[in-house]
This record gives sequence, structure tokens and C-alpha cells, in this order.
Amino acid sequence: MDVLLQQIINGLVLGSMYALVALGYTMVYGIINLINFAHGEVLMVGALTSWTSIGWMKDAMPGAPGWVILLLATLIACVVAASLNFAIEKIAYRPLRNSPKLAPLITAIGMSILLQTLAMIIWKPNYKAYPTLLPSTPINVGEAVITPTQIMILVVTAVSLALLMWLVNATRLGRAMRATAENPRVAALMGVKPDMVISATFIIGAILAAIAGVMYASNYGTAQHAMGFTPGLKAFTAAVFGGIGNLSGAVVGGILLGLIESIGSGYIGDLTGGVLGSHYADIFAFIVLIIVLTLRPSGLMGERVADRA
Repeated sequence: MDVLLQQIINGLVLGSMYALVALGYTMVYGIINLINFAHGEVLMVGALTSWTSIGWMKDAMPGAPGWVILLLATLIACVVAASLNFAIEKIAYRPLRNSPKLAPLITAIGMSILLQTLAMIIWKPNYKAYPTLLPSTPINVGEAVITPTQIMILVVTAVSLALLMWLVNATRLGRAMRATAENPRVAALMGVKPDMVISATFIIGAILAAIAGVMYASNYGTAQHAMGFTPGLKAFTAAVFGGIGNLSGAVVGGILLGLIESIGSGYIGDLTGGVLGSHYADIFAFIVLIIVLTLRPSGLMGERVADRA
């Protein structure tokens, strides 16, 4: 039972990071029907930017508390990631908005490779040790343990998700986003500016991805130019799992995917003597995804909708 409890904690932490990135995928898809496969690289840029910022601030403010440095580094990462995603949308995706769906998809894949290559040139291909800025003493939860960094991840994720839900459901921008997702032509006739709404959506998604990147690097203690590929792919899987285009579905899909992956690699791995351990963690998540999409192609919380006119 202690193994199961520990893996549930690990799964909630991992699923929280997947959920933040999955929201970026599902927001963009819900508004312009585009799968932004460069989104994982935005996470990577956020993590590496924060790593660089932490190095600068440690030299400039040697006596500053670790949490202050981490907070400032996260804010800088969010600004850089938001600017990058804004530029990507304007330069790479906007000219192809009315093109066949295959064209922006290929562009997104190409942008992902381009960002990885540029990051490798700027930050070099070697793995970078991400500094531990929060206390490292674990806290006992029954027979399991949780670190202050993991608590920070859960709290930041919960606050970020609450703010996003408030933004989408209770603000003028949120109403404009929902109107544009419903029908951009009619929304434009009602005074909404679809281009501005789409840019804002990319910026919000980038901020969430940058936060997830900082948390991912803090949790695993490392960062490098290819670190965004796997979390990006898992987050896309989570978005499809929950029902792509549905914000609540992205959150549920991310949490469930994290739990399935952690329990599968830990608890079930122990039962099989390590045969199905952490090296095969992806098997469990994708098997469940295949089953869910076979029985419910729209995802757990997705709805079948008619094509736009």
C-alpha cells in the first residue's frame, strides 16, 4: 500500500505538469483547429531561460532566498516563452490559417525541429544541472514522502488552473475566446477581433508551458534542448485522452495520464518483479489511451460537434 500511495503522489505531480501543457494544446485546437506540435519546445525554452536567469541572479543577488530567485526566473521564462509563441503564431501559423490542414501541421513539426536546433546552438547540447532552490528535506505522508518542490508544483498548478478557468469563464477576453472558438466569422461581426484572440490564446498557452517547464526542470533537476519532446507528446496525449478542445478534459486527461504512468511503472512494476518498470511506463498510458479512443473517439469529456460552416 505504501508503494501505491507514493506512486499516486508522483502521478499527481506528473499529471499536474501534463495538464498545464495540455491546456495549451487544447486551447489552440479549440479556437483554430491546429495542433501546435512546437508547444513542447516552448516548455523547453521556458526551462532553459529560467536556468540561465537563475545563474545570472545568483551572481547578482548572492544573498537572495531561493524561492525569490525561482519566482523571478519563472516570470522571465514566462515573458520569453510568451514572446516566442506570439512570434510563432504570427510568422508561421497565421499565413497558413486558411490553407489545407496538412500545411500548418507540417509547419508545426518543422517549427519544433527548428526550435530544438536553435536551443542546441544557444545553450549547447549537454545536460545542465538545474539548481535546487527550495528545501530538499522530504515530508512524510503516511508511508510515502513528498518534497517541497512537489508541493510547490501541486499548489502552482492548482492556482494556475483556477486563474485560467476564471479568465475563460468570467472575463471579456474569455467570452471573446469562446465566441471565436464557436464561430470566428460571426464573432468578428459582433465586434470580436479573432487575430487578437488567437494571439492571446498562444500567449496564455506559452505562459502555462513555461511554468510547466520550470516545474519539470525543478522536479527532475536537469534541463537540455530536447527535454520538451516527451512532455509535449504526453501532454498532447492527455489532451486527446480528455477530449481535445475541452479545458476540463485537458486537466482530467493530464491527471489521469500521470497517475496511470506512475502506478504502472511503480506499483505494477513491483508486482512483476521489475519486468514492467519505469522503462516501460509509456506502455500503460498509451494502452489506456487506445482503449478509451476505441470506445469513445472524442475522448473522456469531448463532445461530437458539427463542422464549421
